[in-house]
Amino acid sequence: MPAPPRSAAAPGPRVARYAGLAGAILLTVAGYLGGALPDSPLGATPVSIWHSPGGQATLTCWLVGTALLVGAWWSLRAGAPSGRWAYVTAGLWVLPLLVAPPLGSRDVYSYACQGWTYAQGLDPYATPVAAAGCPWLDAVAPIWRDTPAPYGPVFVLLAALAVGLGGGLTGAIVLLRVIAVAGLLLAALCLPGLARAAGVPTRRAAWLTLAAPLVGVHLVAGAHNDALMLGLLLCGLLIVVRRPGRPVPLLLAGALLGLAVTVKASAVVVVPFAALAAVHGRYTVRALLRDGGRLAAGLVAALLVTSALPGLGFGWVGGLTRSGDSEQWTSPPTAVGLVVDYAGGLAGRDPQAVPAIRAVALLLLAVVLAILWWRAWRELRRLDHGRQPWAGQVSARPRVALHGAGLALAATVVLSPVFHPWYATWPLALLALTAVRTTWFVLPVAVAAFLALPDGTNLARFAKAPGALAMTALLLALAVRGVLRLRRP
Repeated sequence: MPAPPRSAAAPGPRVARYAGLAGAILLTVAGYLGGALPDSPLGATPVSIWHSPGGQATLTCWLVGTALLVGAWWSLRAGAPSGRWAYVTAGLWVLPLLVAPPLGSRDVYSYACQGWTYAQGLDPYATPVAAAGCPWLDAVAPIWRDTPAPYGPVFVLLAALAVGLGGGLTGAIVLLRVIAVAGLLLAALCLPGLARAAGVPTRRAAWLTLAAPLVGVHLVAGAHNDALMLGLLLCGLLIVVRRPGRPVPLLLAGALLGLAVTVKASAVVVVPFAALAAVHGRYTVRALLRDGGRLAAGLVAALLVTSALPGLGFGWVGGLTRSGDSEQWTSPPTAVGLVVDYAGGLAGRDPQAVPAIRAVALLLLAVVLAILWWRAWRELRRLDHGRQPWAGQVSARPRVALHGAGLALAATVVLSPVFHPWYATWPLALLALTAVRTTWFVLPVAVAAFLALPDGTNLARFAKAPGALAMTALLLALAVRGVLRLRRP
C-alpha cells in the first residue's frame, strides 16, 4: 500500500517551512548590506565584495540564506503535505523578500529607464536609455545602457506607468515589484485548475512553482517581468483547457497569450501547444484549424492592438536581437562556441564561433519545437482511439498539451543565446504540472539559485573558460547517453 501523506505538523515539513523562512530573512539582510542598490558599485568581483566593508557579512548571509531556501524547497520536491500548506509556506517565504532591495540583478533599473524613455515621448526600441538621458542611468548595468528595449509594448507601457505614478526611482521600483507580485498571484490562482486538468495534486504543482528559490529572489525581490509573463500564460492556458472549442473563451485565451508575448517574446513557443489543447472533440486537421484559429485570432488581435495604440509598432521585435550581447557559459550554445574559440586560439586562429553556434542552436530549437509539437499531436490522435497512457485519469488530453508546452519552454531556455538564472522559471510551472519525474528540472533550478550575488554580480563570468569546458563536456555526455538509449531495443 502507498504510504499515507505526511501531516502538515510532521517534523520534516515544519523544519522545511521555518528553515526556508530563515533563509529568506537572511537573503533580505544580505540585500540591505550589499544588494543591487542604486548607488552600489558596479563591476565588483566576489573577492572585492569580500574585502569591502560589510562584505563578509553580506556574502555569508547570502550563501547561507540561499542554501537554507534551496535545501528546504528541495526536501519537499515530491510535494508539500497539502495544497494549502504549500501556499501558506510560499507566502511566508515571500514576505521578507517583499521589503528587500532589488536582489540578484539590476534589470529593474533598466525597466525604469525604459519606462522613463517612453514617458518622455521617445521610442525605447530606437533610443537606448543612455542616449535618452535617463536620470537613473548610473544604476543600470553598463551592458544594457546602449541597447534598445527587448520587451514588448505591454511591459514598456506598464514600466512607463510605474515611473509616472512612482514619482521617482524608489517609487517606480516599488510599483514594478507590485506588477511582478500581481503576475505571481495570477499564476498562483491558476495552478489548482491546471493541476486538476493535468491530473496531478495541487500540493506538488504549487510547491515546485511558488516556493522555488528563483521565484522569491528573482521574480519578487528582483521584480523581473517574467512573473507577469507566467501569470498571463497560465491564465490563458487555464481558459483553454477548461473551455476547449468555445469561440469566446478561446478568443479571450488567445488575447491573454498575446499579452504574455508582448511582455516577453519567449512565451510564443507555448502557442502551438495551446492550439492543441483548444481542440474540442476528435483531433482532426479541420478541428485544429477551427479551434486553433480562434485562439490565434485572439492572439493576433492582442498583438496588433498593443503595438498600434501606444504608437510603438513592432520595433520590439528588433530589440530582441541585442538581448544576446552578453556571452556566458551558462548558455549551452554560447559555451560550445567559447570552447571552439579557445581551441582555435591554441591553433593560432580566431574562429569567432559564438555567433555561428548560436545561429545553429536557434535552427535546432525550431526543429526541436516542431518535433515536440508533432509528438504531442500524434499522442492526442492516439488518445482519440482510447489508448490513454495514464490510466484512471478523466482525460489525458490537457496533460499531453501542457507537457509539450513545458518541454518547449525548457528547450527554449537550453538553446537560447543567453541564460540568466530566472529563465529557469519559464518551464517550471508546466513541468511541475505534468512531468512524472521531477529531479531533471528541479536540480537545474536549485543550481541556478547560486549563480548570482545580491548586488547582481554574475558568478558565471568569473569562471568563463572552466565553465564553458564543463558545460560542453556535460552536453557531450548527455548526447552519448541519448544515443545509447536510442540504440536499446
